[in-house]
Amino acid sequence: MLPPLPPAAPVSAETRLAYVLEHFRRAYTAVPDVRIGYAEAQGQVQIVEGSKAFFTQTQPYPPAPNCREWLGQSIPFFFDAAPDKPLLEWVPDGRVFIHADIIAAAFYLLSGWQELFSEERDRHGRFPYAASVQHRYGFVTVPVVNYYFDVLKTALEQITGQQLQPRQWLQAAQWAAFVTHDIDNLYSAWKTPAKAALRRGDLPDFFRQVGQHLTRPDAWDNLAEVRAAVASYRAKSTFFLLPEHRPGANGTPNADYRLANVWPKVAAAIGGAEVGLHASIGRATHGGNLKQETHRLQRCTRQNSVPGIRFHYLSWEPRLTPTLLDSFLFDYDTTLGFAEHFGFRNSYCLPFHLFDFAQNRPYRFLEVPLTVMDATLHHPNYLQLAPDEVLPALRPMLQQIERFGGVCTLLWHNENFDPANLRNGPREFHRIMSYLRSRNVAFVDGQDICEMVS
Repeated sequence: MLPPLPPAAPVSAETRLAYVLEHFRRAYTAVPDVRIGYAEAQGQVQIVEGSKAFFTQTQPYPPAPNCREWLGQSIPFFFDAAPDKPLLEWVPDGRVFIHADIIAAAFYLLSGWQELFSEERDRHGRFPYAASVQHRYGFVTVPVVNYYFDVLKTALEQITGQQLQPRQWLQAAQWAAFVTHDIDNLYSAWKTPAKAALRRGDLPDFFRQVGQHLTRPDAWDNLAEVRAAVASYRAKSTFFLLPEHRPGANGTPNADYRLANVWPKVAAAIGGAEVGLHASIGRATHGGNLKQETHRLQRCTRQNSVPGIRFHYLSWEPRLTPTLLDSFLFDYDTTLGFAEHFGFRNSYCLPFHLFDFAQNRPYRFLEVPLTVMDATLHHPNYLQLAPDEVLPALRPMLQQIERFGGVCTLLWHNENFDPANLRNGPREFHRIMSYLRSRNVAFVDGQDICEMVS
């Protein structure tokens, strides 16, 4: 049973406009003070309203978008009321008309509207990629909202004669990479080959695997190696730790370790790296349990606060989870990516604030969208890319992030630094990191991101 929809008033055009323009102004430096509004408001940039009564209802999906060319790419424009007119029209008195309602379209994608009002959930309780407009219209790897913002940027540049520049990252880098690791397992690398030996009836190999488990360090007990691998690129990363070792109520496994027991060893292995909460199964919908796990992590790590969070299995219930997070003191969440496909779940490659429909305002916490997860790249239920297909598949998306000065959030589990993994393992990680380094990316952690976009 899904939670009921929160009580929500219709979202006015003024509220949508303020929400979207706040994100636009954060995306660029020194945005000039130009009046932007709907055509009837007589601003210098006038947007033709196209959403009609959509935001007074609870339909998850708008009419199909109209595709227009922008920056050499076919971009879907939702709420395009005048598809026969040029996207931008300059008039002699100095005004610019935008004939597609990019404000309504950006609000729809950024706010999380489709997830909130959709009834679709997968077996893990997640909004599925297959139910999304990104899948339906084929634009999951295109940061469509950034293209909408570029349309608006072009209009402002035409009016003012000033060139707008994307915000820069550390060391004046044009884009950023946020490397993260969810630590689900430390002591279970031996189980898969041992089970395979049993299935084959190969008892000598089975007992060899068990013997190695009892006498040697586990291949996944490798956090020092993970840290060293990242550091070899002059980079840093964030480790998300699971405080719960017992399975979830639905039987889904959590950690294979007890955090209090392993923390001294973990702390020594990761040095001063940022530590976040990897909230366990069920915590995305239960505030009391989430609070307990936060306190457990704080007690172990002796942190006054936990800066960031990502939910285990990318659990997220749009009708509950963001409201729970807003009541805690997390600076950021980095859960929102599709498990089934790399790309942009909210069609935006920069950190942003989801919209609180009950309070008619943005949520306080910052969402740092998850772009690429190792399991997505090769998994029986997700993509099944061959090793040599991984980087070529990702490169066009990474080029989009670089174009708009965004953040690539990369999740690589410590399990997949195991040299035995030849599909989405250390070799593929190093290829991605080498590419990022070659493109002069700034490697940041979550706290860096929060400080730079506040």
